Amino acid sequence: MTIDFLSSRFCDDASYLNGYTIDTIRRYRSNLKLFCKQTKLEHIEEVTPERVRSFFFEGRSHRHWTASTFITYRKTLQVFFRWCMKQHYLSANPIDEIEKPRLEKRIPEKLTREEAERLLELIDNYPWGSTFLRRRNHALFASLVFAGLRKGELLNLKFTDVDLANSTLYVRQGKGRKDRMVPMCRRLADSLERYLAERLRMRKTCPEFFASLTMNIGFTASGFKHLLEVVVQGFGRRFGAHKLRHTFATLMLEGGCDIFSLSQMMGHSDIKTTTIYLTASAQHLRAQIGKHPLNEVA
Repeated sequence: MTIDFLSSRFCDDASYLNGYTIDTIRRYRSNLKLFCKQTKLEHIEEVTPERVRSFFFEGRSHRHWTASTFITYRKTLQVFFRWCMKQHYLSANPIDEIEKPRLEKRIPEKLTREEAERLLELIDNYPWGSTFLRRRNHALFASLVFAGLRKGELLNLKFTDVDLANSTLYVRQGKGRKDRMVPMCRRLADSLERYLAERLRMRKTCPEFFASLTMNIGFTASGFKHLLEVVVQGFGRRFGAHKLRHTFATLMLEGGCDIFSLSQMMGHSDIKTTTIYLTASAQHLRAQIGKHPLNEVA
């Protein structure tokens, strides 16, 4: 049986029976395609622990995979081979003996408070060509900086998910298929309100909250990618949507937010994921070290 055929069946089961997200399915397809390309394997009967091990050795030694990339490919193959075992195409999982590398504990990259302010000022003053673009683009980046949304969550936000009356964003089916409520601060609410006025003036009626300029449809991932390139060029420093999410988390801690509330707002399944931001905030750590009881001794 060909791996390509089994890969399609596996992804269909993962999507329709297990309810995995589109992004997860896309990652599975891409990872399995690379596995077949690199190993030159076509049939599942040809897969052996040695061939699988050589795939990971090639990735680490020649493709310079990070530990995180290694673990991502390992997880995909582990789940796929496990599915093949249940379907009786494999008698054992050829990846079981391949150990996971230890993840590097790196401090998340972020913008400083001053840089975040400069970014929002840049977007507000950039010559966009129309008031609609100015308001929409500012609202997009304000949602990343002030609410810590993921890029997919931002673009999937529906018109009915934004509750300005109660200063709340409703994130539907975020990472891990979880819904959550994210409160808005006053500055974010003001930015969204200004955009809504322009959205109404432009007669945008699409269900997505952030709309395209030229058509009555939601703002697309490719459109956001192009917008980000324009903003990065004007800003003079490279960053992505996830770096702005890191910025949100770090600034919230520096402002005094407790770790549990931050974990809820960011949609983390495990609070341990959130604690990494404690090390990212030197200001927060300095404030805590000042609580040492001997600090006050003359």
